[in-house]
Amino acid sequence: MTAGDDTGFSTRQVHAGSATSPATPRATPIYLTAGFTFSDLDESAAHFGTGAGFGYSRTGNPTVHAVEERLASLEGGDQAVLVSSGQAAVTVALLALAGAGDHVVVSEHIYEGTRGLLLDNLARLGIETTFVDVSDHAAVRAAITPRTKALFAETLSNARNDVLDVAAVAGIGAERGIPLVVDSTFTTPYLLRPLEHGAAIVVHSASKFLAGQGAVLGGVIVDDGRFDAAASGHLFPHLVQADRLGGASFAEKHGRRARGAYIRESVAPRFGPSPSPLNAFLIGQGIETLSLRVERQSQNALAVATWLEQRPEVERVDYVGLPSHPHHELGGRYLHGGSGSVFTLTLRGGLEAARHVVQSVRLITHMTHLGDVRSLVLHPQSTSHAARSVPEREHAGVFPGTIRLSIGIEDVADILADLEQALVGVPVAERETVVL
Repeated sequence: MTAGDDTGFSTRQVHAGSATSPATPRATPIYLTAGFTFSDLDESAAHFGTGAGFGYSRTGNPTVHAVEERLASLEGGDQAVLVSSGQAAVTVALLALAGAGDHVVVSEHIYEGTRGLLLDNLARLGIETTFVDVSDHAAVRAAITPRTKALFAETLSNARNDVLDVAAVAGIGAERGIPLVVDSTFTTPYLLRPLEHGAAIVVHSASKFLAGQGAVLGGVIVDDGRFDAAASGHLFPHLVQADRLGGASFAEKHGRRARGAYIRESVAPRFGPSPSPLNAFLIGQGIETLSLRVERQSQNALAVATWLEQRPEVERVDYVGLPSHPHHELGGRYLHGGSGSVFTLTLRGGLEAARHVVQSVRLITHMTHLGDVRSLVLHPQSTSHAARSVPEREHAGVFPGTIRLSIGIEDVADILADLEQALVGVPVAERETVVL
């Protein structure tokens, strides 16, 4: 059985991209090979001419392709391209759109690795970035210039848990033919599918919730297949002009699939962040239980956040699932099946209180990761947001006493018991200077 688009999410996460026959193993095979043999010269010529079949694992692999088909189905996209990491996914997506002399408008609340990519690396390639508060739609519109080639934001901000109004921001870009690229790692296609709200491209760090087990790295880019050459071809000459040999353009060859084809055929294989077929297999295995895990993690996170909000040691909890969060209503519009499992809390006792909790938890793991089946904790000020100034950190909701939790699938009573014992001895008198 190959699940079609009319089947449910949990059915597709198990069956999409895994067609079977009596001669095919039920589990997706691992094609752990650098290349594939050709039967004759004509077959190899056809592969290099049209891309048919498989020739080299950097340009295509059956194990990788099966996972790509599954992810495209779950996101409601036209095609997906699996790469070696989430950072590679962001890089490939942006380089498919922008080049020297171009400009992108980016949410000021993004992953620090992506921020560094824009400020340190893409800037050297001549790509300029303007950071804005994407909840201020007038600011987004004002930041766009004739050189702007993309808008970029995350579905849930780290660390304030703000929700991206995907339809509104995508609509602003559509006025000028500019695509919205959304990093949906925190929400997964189970909670939110940005393409359904007007986004053009979705990226994920597949290392997180999609894989789930914290064992492998991977990333994915999903294109909507709605490239409009008439509306935005002037922004993307590399998609509408003849190739360097005078051949047909990507738009002529692929129509509305041109952008996704360019990502697959030109950017990803040439920059080379190829995923291991073994990693692709393990990501595919993780996807089969995605809805079950994210539903459980979201339920646990809501219970933990609600409990923490009542604790005297806690100054604030930034979790969109709580009615106290300023984006709670917006989250209700976009998030279905839960509010995710990653959020921050700020302790009244400042840095020493955070240090005490991070170093006192026993069940919860202290590490740089999220979206794992295990509950995880991190101190953003000294890790993920260390390269930002104090005003920038405070604007992002990161204070000395702030810790980030990624809630897993353990029994919630055990998670609460671990936090309760870790809070013993935490001072409650000192208060953070919290700027909302």
